[in-house]
Amino acid sequence: MSKLSPSGPAATASILSKRLLSLGLGTALMGSLSGCILMTDTSRMNIDVFQDEVAPVWYDPARTPPAADQTAPQKRSLYQTQFHQTYGLPVTNPLHRTIYGLVVDDGHTLSPIPLDRVRSDMLRQEVSYQTVEAPGTIVVDTKAHYLYLVQPGGKAVRYGVGLGRDGFAWSGRGVIQRKAKWPHWTPTDDMVENNPNLRPVSAARGGLVAGLNNPLGARALYIYQNGKDTLYRVHGTPDWQSVGKATSSGCVRMFNQDVIDLFDRVPDNTPIVVI
Repeated sequence: MSKLSPSGPAATASILSKRLLSLGLGTALMGSLSGCILMTDTSRMNIDVFQDEVAPVWYDPARTPPAADQTAPQKRSLYQTQFHQTYGLPVTNPLHRTIYGLVVDDGHTLSPIPLDRVRSDMLRQEVSYQTVEAPGTIVVDTKAHYLYLVQPGGKAVRYGVGLGRDGFAWSGRGVIQRKAKWPHWTPTDDMVENNPNLRPVSAARGGLVAGLNNPLGARALYIYQNGKDTLYRVHGTPDWQSVGKATSSGCVRMFNQDVIDLFDRVPDNTPIVVI
């Protein structure tokens, strides 16, 4: 005989109670789900929130205030080896932006060299260089427009240089007997005679004081031979476009940033060979 289902008021109340409990659980579950996946995250639609979250790769000049003015470094400390040799890198390497960037030196501000407008081989770099000259010797190759500072182990620091026109260049063996920072320049009488525009800065009128427009640039290394001034110098130049060319009335011209580097590397009485 089958078991009969309970009936009467008690049974009806029990069934109603179960239905209400089931309905309550379902409502709670739906509320929980709506909180997880159905509510829109409006913060993701806010452009300010989005930009702040991706700030490392997002740059909007309209929202980013300009950086405070920064003083240019007085002297660049380049990446050097334990042997104190500065390694040059290709022009595409950011290190050259540092080497040839803006420099403040003794109160003078040197503008950056526009690397996209100069030959890459004119930029400072360490190269293999076989020579009979002793380490520490300066060798100027007038045909290639390179200046080498000989290093141990068949290496050299190579700089690009500008040189004098045919008939005006000096060659031979000498020594750097004097060095000067931001040198005064006095053209020779022959220079003044050949170029009357130099008369205002002739020796009789005191020459030209140091500065950004001085043709000797930021540094000068004076070449002597047998104790006598040859009147030729290794020096910087404000005319960076002349480096790598033969346009002047003599001397060996370098980028100002390079002649500062060379000046710091070589002592007085450094031997120099111009070939």
